[in-house]
Amino acid sequence: MDNKVNTRIYSINFFLLCGSNFLFFASFNMIIPELPAYLSSLGGEEYKGYIISLFTLSAGLSRPFSGKLADKVGRIPVMITGVAVCFLVCLLYPLLSTVGGFLLLRFLHGFSTGFTPTGTSAYVADIIPFQRRGEAMGLQSLFGSLGMAAGPAVGGYIAGFWGVQPLFYLSAGISLLSILILYRLKETLEHREKLSFSHFKLNRDEILEKRVFPPALILVFTVFSFGVILTIIPDYSEYLGIENKGLFFAVFTVSSLAIRVLAGKASDKFGRIPVLKVACFIMVIAMLLVAFSPEKWMFFLGGVLYGCAVGMNNPTVTAWTIDLSLDKFRGKALATMYIALEAGIGLGALISGYIYANQDDRFSLVFMLCALTAGLAFLLLFFFSEPTRAGVNQ
Repeated sequence: MDNKVNTRIYSINFFLLCGSNFLFFASFNMIIPELPAYLSSLGGEEYKGYIISLFTLSAGLSRPFSGKLADKVGRIPVMITGVAVCFLVCLLYPLLSTVGGFLLLRFLHGFSTGFTPTGTSAYVADIIPFQRRGEAMGLQSLFGSLGMAAGPAVGGYIAGFWGVQPLFYLSAGISLLSILILYRLKETLEHREKLSFSHFKLNRDEILEKRVFPPALILVFTVFSFGVILTIIPDYSEYLGIENKGLFFAVFTVSSLAIRVLAGKASDKFGRIPVLKVACFIMVIAMLLVAFSPEKWMFFLGGVLYGCAVGMNNPTVTAWTIDLSLDKFRGKALATMYIALEAGIGLGALISGYIYANQDDRFSLVFMLCALTAGLAFLLLFFFSEPTRAGVNQ
């Protein structure tokens, strides 16, 4: 049994998917640290909160469609659609160089994450058995995290050396490589339908999967801080005298790498909720350290702990979502989870941009709010239960 499980987890399709996932996340994350300054250069400094919130709004709006298409048309077409959007939008950033054009592109860019992660998670769930699901989700998300770490660090270097325009074109090129890998994958959806206009008509019961509301709610509160970090950290880094505004992103992402697989294995053994409780507690500590960090070392220590919390939280929530879902509605269940993800990130970005308002004395207040939302998630976990370790996906 173990040999069969290991073969399914470490197949060539799995690692091709992981490689594509790495490139996809590197592509759109490499431009994020430079976007606040770029928007300011266009005259839109007061719209910094919209950089992430518009992105997450369109991602959230597209999730019900990506979930339905993943369940009806196939996992791979959904993944390719998302990466193709990323490729095209990155080519357009240098061309639509007005505040309105930039904000429109940020909205369109969000459709990339509205599609690709939904198809990716459904694909992994198709090829991984229940008893190793947490481990596999941790390993798959590890490659995404590597992309999230490499992207901002490389992007900060490219922008500093050559400027932001070449950075947009590099991001587009990396997206194209991700698409080429996806074309090598074998589709896992057994009963596929030909794409038609009916697939874009949603009934009320096709939008959200009620079975996965508990992990979705936890996700809203735990990723709130991520929206804040994406919006505020570039300015906070500059305030603390840190030249590379992508360095914090690299630190917290790298710290999440190794713990993802370990957390996945722990959630397979001890359950999803115990692991999530630990993750939420660590996140509270991390955000308090960032909130009150007069020195750079404390700022980066908060980043390390935040990375640990994220590394434990994300694959565990995904595995819990799949545990609760039915096989035939797996795409819809994952879409529901990702809608919660986008809602949390978008709210964090929008609220933090409003509170911060380009006033340096409000940094602490913004990150104290992050600690509060993580604390609420920790308390909510005491009211939820999870399915037994077998027979839930019938």
